[in-house]
Amino acid sequence: MQRLKDKICTHAKIIENRILQVDNFLNHQLDIALFNEIGQEFKRRFANKEVTKIVTIETSGIAIASITAQYFNNVPVVFAKKHAGINMNKDVYEAKVYSYTKDQEYTIKISKEFLSPNDKVLIIDDFLASGSALLGLVSLISQSNAEISGAGIVIEKTFQEGRKLIQEKGLQLESLAIIDSLKDGQVIFK
Repeated sequence: MQRLKDKICTHAKIIENRILQVDNFLNHQLDIALFNEIGQEFKRRFANKEVTKIVTIETSGIAIASITAQYFNNVPVVFAKKHAGINMNKDVYEAKVYSYTKDQEYTIKISKEFLSPNDKVLIIDDFLASGSALLGLVSLISQSNAEISGAGIVIEKTFQEGRKLIQEKGLQLESLAIIDSLKDGQVIFK
């Protein structure tokens, strides 16, 4: 997706040649026109898959998943919570994930009432790096016995090995911008 790559090159900040900060268009301030193109592209890439729900993880994946859902006949979006309040149903699927950028482990949860064995789930998220968040979502969906239709990622950092872990699961993985390295303040795309 050329527009996404152009946006990364002109607006992203590189921190310590390992973190790509895209706060000004992807995960703090949101570029809705770009998100619409992202949603259309995910629909194109998963056009042959049945999708009854889209699953993501809070927080940054929610907006992307919500806009993408419009292109899949407005299917429901379910997001895994990192911080479940006292009002959350106690009957949940749980998995542990490690946040690379926050250097912290979370237990993510989805209420069992929102995933069933009849669901065909498309996972959507903003980043794929080490694969921990995506594997956590795969675990939650697998616990529900739902079918995973695939995983759509906005930005993938291949130098952090997440792709390999997902491909070992046999899932269709589609990343819109694939980065081989962050070097000397430059983004090197695959």
